[in-house]
Amino acid sequence: MNPTNLDSVRLNFSQGDLLLLNLALALIMYGVALDLKWSDFQYLVKNPKGFFLGLLSQFILLPLLTYLLVLTIQPPPSVALGMFLVAACPGGNVSNFLTSLAKGNSALSVSLTAFSSSSSLFLTPLNFALWAGLYAPTALMLKEISLDTVDVLVTVGLILGIPLFLGILTRQKLPRFAEKTSKILRPLSILIFAAFVVIAFAGNFSLFIQYIQLIFLWVLAHNLVALLAGYITGKIARLPLADIKTLTIETGIQNSGLGLVLIFTYFDGLGGMAIITAWWGIWHLISGLGVATFWNSK
Repeated sequence: MNPTNLDSVRLNFSQGDLLLLNLALALIMYGVALDLKWSDFQYLVKNPKGFFLGLLSQFILLPLLTYLLVLTIQPPPSVALGMFLVAACPGGNVSNFLTSLAKGNSALSVSLTAFSSSSSLFLTPLNFALWAGLYAPTALMLKEISLDTVDVLVTVGLILGIPLFLGILTRQKLPRFAEKTSKILRPLSILIFAAFVVIAFAGNFSLFIQYIQLIFLWVLAHNLVALLAGYITGKIARLPLADIKTLTIETGIQNSGLGLVLIFTYFDGLGGMAIITAWWGIWHLISGLGVATFWNSK
């Protein structure tokens, strides 16, 4: 079993599957936005400390620690690219639910989700290009692929930006409709994500089974680093426990669905990237539920 083989593998994913994936992610983002109000953004002004530490943890500390982790374990370049991409994505769509379950600061969680999702239009492609460009093996792979950062920015804007705006607008204009629809889309979004992870693996199951041990360890280490980044940031800053829980979950739950869209759109389903990102999407739900349940019982 040679893990470098992942660099030459391409996962099977048709244009129809990719269209379904894009639509599903847009629907998920719309569902998340139905819980948001323009007033949620005002929370940032009234409570800036936890918010800015959350951004620091998610958009600066996590990518930096990911870079150091890649230097330490030296995975195949395609896997490293997947790790950089996951670290550059905004918070996942279930982070608000998990924060509530953990008895964290829900207002802070919602504000971080709103801002990270909207700012990811610029920060995700730029952060990914920056950190992947600093690591020689991934920088070389990016040159071979000739990735256009502007194209990525446009794609992220279409998938996240427009549904986010429409969801907030719906909440403002049709609050009752938004509330009822949100209750349906919240659990449905988890099922939708699980469905397109299954689609991603369906035609490549033997490849996944072949490398499951390495994939599991890589994602376990990376997700643990993400959770610890949020927890330690909150602890050092002496934030209230509720805020520490929120930062931990917001940093440890990443929008890997967005990562999969970008991988199948711009990287032709590059094996290491796709497998590591898809398994991240499964594992962070398991670890997030574990952490939230632990805190809920305290």
